[in-house]
Amino acid sequence: MGDRAVAATWQDGVRAVSPLILGVAPFGIIFGVTAIAADVPTIAAWASSFIVFAGASQIAIVELMNGNGTPIVAFITAVVINARHLMYSADMGRYTTGTPLRKKIAMGYLMTDQAYLVTAHRFPDPRDTPGFIGFYFGGALALWTTWQVTTTTGMILGAAIPESWSLEFAIPLTFMALLVLAVKDRPQLIAAATGGLVAVATIGLPYNLGLICGAIAGVLAGLAAEGTIA
Repeated sequence: MGDRAVAATWQDGVRAVSPLILGVAPFGIIFGVTAIAADVPTIAAWASSFIVFAGASQIAIVELMNGNGTPIVAFITAVVINARHLMYSADMGRYTTGTPLRKKIAMGYLMTDQAYLVTAHRFPDPRDTPGFIGFYFGGALALWTTWQVTTTTGMILGAAIPESWSLEFAIPLTFMALLVLAVKDRPQLIAAATGGLVAVATIGLPYNLGLICGAIAGVLAGLAAEGTIA
């Protein structure tokens, strides 16, 4: 009997995301430090961790607003960055057809790259999902708790954190680790490579619009590689 027949538990979910939490923790501290040093209301930055709960979007919004970016550009940037969650949710929908709505809403709120990827990796077949809900919530809540604690810690400590710690490396390292899990076929590789190259090539655009250009280019390249668009 294969290991897929054994029901997963919430503890399994926590264990699955534990290696990724090592990257999320400094990421959260960085956001807290960045937010407290920016020209953004502290309460708004702190509340964003509960309301938005999306590290990349939160940092992009804070940096844009601190760099005299307009609110509309900040909003569009956040929407584009988080648009990937629509794809995650659509895929997860195959596993939750009989799940009560309140649980689906909670799962949507807790959705992160890490929670989705470790769950999709553990349950590649929606017809074989013993323990799916418990596994997902175990990992997702571990990530949520880590993010709240570390962002608050970063705001409290602020400039007291030595620059020699070089915590800023946690951000690209975290997403590189996710990239290894996410890229499974040629279209995904093309999307990732195209998005990265375009973002770097357009880094000089005002209002950090290069990030949006890279995201859009990556999505279009991936769709074209799949044959979805001509």
